[in-house]
Amino acid sequence: MTNTNPKVDEYLRKTKKWKTESEKLREIILDCELIEDFKWMHPCYTFQNKNVVLIHGFKDYCAVLFIKGSLLKDTHGILIQQTENVQAGRQIRFTHVEQITEMENILKAYIHEAIEIEKAGLQVDFKGNEELAIPDELQHKFKEISGLQTAFEALTPGRQRAYIHYVNQAKQSKTRTSRVEKYVQQILDGKGLND
Repeated sequence: MTNTNPKVDEYLRKTKKWKTESEKLREIILDCELIEDFKWMHPCYTFQNKNVVLIHGFKDYCAVLFIKGSLLKDTHGILIQQTENVQAGRQIRFTHVEQITEMENILKAYIHEAIEIEKAGLQVDFKGNEELAIPDELQHKFKEISGLQTAFEALTPGRQRAYIHYVNQAKQSKTRTSRVEKYVQQILDGKGLND
C-alpha cells in the first residue's frame, strides 16, 4: 500500500474490534489515491490537505465517514446521518468484512465523488446558530454572570451549537439550568462542551 501513515499502522495494531474491517476499508480508500493521516484518533484520508473520509469503529458497527457526505448524491441510499444534529458528515456502516468486500466498487464510486466535491471546492451550507434558539436558562445566566455572553459568542459556531443542543435536550427547566451551571466555567475559559 502506498501513502500509508505509521500512526495508522499503530492504530490498527492496537485495534481489537473491527480490525479486519478497518484494514479492508483502508485498502479500498488508499486505492483511491487519497493521503493517509491520523486525526481525531482515527485514520483520516485527505485530498490536497482536505479531509475526505475517516474510518471509525463503534460498539455495534464499523463505519467509513464522509466528511462532506451531505453533498454526495447517495444513489444507493446507503448514507446514514449519525445524529439529527450532524449537518455535513454521513456514514456507511458495516458489521462484517464481507459487506465491505461486496460493496467495494460502490465505496470507491462514493469516494471518487467525494474527491470531486473537494476538487470543485464545494462547501456544506451549515445552519447558522441564529437559527437555533438559545435556551432561556442560558440567557438568564448571561444576565447573571458578567462576561458569560461575550465568552459564549466568542466560541466557534460548532461549540455554541453543541452547548445549545446539550441544554435544549433536557425536558425540564431544572435540568437545563443544571446543565448550564455545570459548564459556565468551561464557557468562560473558551472551551467547548467536549474540550
